[in-house]
Amino acid sequence: MNRRRLHPFRHVTFTLGFAISALLVFTAALSLIYTPQDPLQMSIASRLQGPSPDHWLGTDQFGRDLLSRIMRGAVTSISVGVIAVGIGMGIGVLLGMFSGYFGGWLDEAFMRLIDAVQGFPAILSALLFAAIFTPGIAISMVAIGIAFIPVFARLARGSFLELRDREFVLAARALGAGDAVLILRHIFPNSLSPLIVQATISFPVAVLAEAALSYLGLGTQPPHPSWGLMLKDAQNFLGLSPWYAVFPGTAIALTVLGLNLLGDGLRDLLDPRLKY
Repeated sequence: MNRRRLHPFRHVTFTLGFAISALLVFTAALSLIYTPQDPLQMSIASRLQGPSPDHWLGTDQFGRDLLSRIMRGAVTSISVGVIAVGIGMGIGVLLGMFSGYFGGWLDEAFMRLIDAVQGFPAILSALLFAAIFTPGIAISMVAIGIAFIPVFARLARGSFLELRDREFVLAARALGAGDAVLILRHIFPNSLSPLIVQATISFPVAVLAEAALSYLGLGTQPPHPSWGLMLKDAQNFLGLSPWYAVFPGTAIALTVLGLNLLGDGLRDLLDPRLKY
């Protein structure tokens, strides 16, 4: 019986997640060249307005256009997600790769280092960095990236432990392949699928973490747009303008939902057992 892999866009979860994620990327890209108004322009006469033809999503306490700020805030979320996941994946995979392949004392040393890093969540790392450096978006990226290192390191280590003694690796070693060739040409490419899925699943976590850090004043600093910072400002004006909190909160919820659906869909599509 012939078996073939499920087409990506026939997978409902993947398709929906891809559509929402594509909309996020499109909104961020569009905001770099066009927003309905300047997201930093203040107008006290227009403060805390509801949705209207002039301001489709209303205005904040300084009269700034919420739609423009939400659009520009998507750039912040994507930037933090990409760089934070890149930091965690780059360092974590490197540690897990050497730990799983060579084993012995190197494995023990790297795993104890990972255990130590795991004891510092993103918020605690951000607090530590903020005490040394000026709080800002760079602090968010580094703190969230460090928090992702353990999960990528353990995943890469597990894959290398499983693959390093497989027949195709032993055959390549018998033919004279060195460690670098075995790692880069034979083992690492076969470890990519779970790492890609983990990166996709980690992205919405980074978006939420950035919003939380900005809410606490440790991430993006005023007047630059950030969804978490907008929620922090909105809590003082919920009685006057509930829209101020609804729209940035909806942006966060939709982004996290879309990225989670995309990650779940990729996990199903990249699983070799899920064919028909």
